[in-house]
Amino acid sequence: MNTSPPVRRQPGSPRLNTVSAERTNDASTQSQYQPYKEAAWGFINHWYPALFSEEIPEGHVEGIQICGVQIVLRRVHGKVLALKDQCVHRGVRLSAKPLCFNDKTITCWYHGFTYDLASGALTTIVGNPDDPLIGTTGLTTYPVEEIAGMVFVFVREDQYPDADVPPLAHDLPVRFPTSSERFPHPLWPAAPSLLDPAAVGLGIHRTGESNWRIACENGFDNAHILVHQDNTIVQALNWVLPLGIRPVSDDCITLIEDEDGPKGLMQWLFSDRWEAILENKELDVKVEGLNGRFYRTSCVLPGVLMVENWPEEHIVQYEWYVPITDDTYEYWEVLVKVCPTPAAREKFSYRFERVYKPLCLHGFNDCDLYAREAMQEFYADGTGWDNEQLVATDVSAITWRKVASRYNRGIAKPGKGVEGATKTSSIRLRRVAQGRKPGYFVEKIKD
Repeated sequence: MNTSPPVRRQPGSPRLNTVSAERTNDASTQSQYQPYKEAAWGFINHWYPALFSEEIPEGHVEGIQICGVQIVLRRVHGKVLALKDQCVHRGVRLSAKPLCFNDKTITCWYHGFTYDLASGALTTIVGNPDDPLIGTTGLTTYPVEEIAGMVFVFVREDQYPDADVPPLAHDLPVRFPTSSERFPHPLWPAAPSLLDPAAVGLGIHRTGESNWRIACENGFDNAHILVHQDNTIVQALNWVLPLGIRPVSDDCITLIEDEDGPKGLMQWLFSDRWEAILENKELDVKVEGLNGRFYRTSCVLPGVLMVENWPEEHIVQYEWYVPITDDTYEYWEVLVKVCPTPAAREKFSYRFERVYKPLCLHGFNDCDLYAREAMQEFYADGTGWDNEQLVATDVSAITWRKVASRYNRGIAKPGKGVEGATKTSSIRLRRVAQGRKPGYFVEKIKD
């Protein structure tokens, strides 16, 4: 028998581990970004990077998945074309075992249904060329743009009209120097753009294991500087980073919402609108001799981060967090520089391979990958968006959620029979058991 007196809580003492009424994202604030909370599979009807140009040489066929949409790409006579990667017959992925009899079509390797690459129309069936189904159905096509060594696809709903497809520039960050007067900054030269003549994009993409929204918000989260304190590049360059950065002005963020252009936000970092936190007296922690890389971040729909003049001047870093499923995304890390000559391109490539890729894209950004994964379980069932307790420093995430809710062109939902829509699939479990985790590319069937 337990004879110990019962533990009694003092009257009026605050209960811990509850949702505080003082959180910044109260119910009223959350109601302003409800569409964002519903976008677990991303935003549909937007431009996304699909492949680097070098990943799809002439004649090559590749299959990917974006926003729960299965897409097959093929390059013919230098041009990349994209179709829904799901045969109308019985749902087989065409890219799993590419079969192309000519340069105008792609054929399902299972039952021979053949589709026109340009229109998506079902043109014939190999073993049943007179069937009345031919010419009455087909696959959705997806517009493709190729710039600066990257292939972009407009991932759309099946009925989204061609006439409504916006220019790629509407889903890319603002350009400089054309926007320098509107977004001036005295600390660095105008950042290049993927759309600039002679622009070169070098980078990597890899599958992250969290929801795309967690990854995207991590990209411009000013409070997460703490994660990078011990990075090799920080120590190698003797950078001394602040403990964090917090807003001190109502105009610390500018919305980007031109009718005929990208939609998103820009943060006025390294100005009097933000304050670097150098000391925490409660923990007796103080930063001396602040020394780091000046940068400014912006983020536009469908989820594209731009970091100006990072990791060096005259270079810009783009990041995309391309939704694959509701718990995986393809993390694109691309550095862009204008290289007007072959020699300039070779020099950029050399430095990319030996400095930027190992120290920045891997070393620095690897910390972001595991930080995102650390949050995934909290948000996995959808309740984390309701229970999180945000603070003033999270103004960036809250602003982004609101603008994304207003200007997205559609909330993606997983298509019928797509990878990841059924979490308990025996095939998915088998692949995991064999050490083959879910990914971006279609796993090819071997002969």
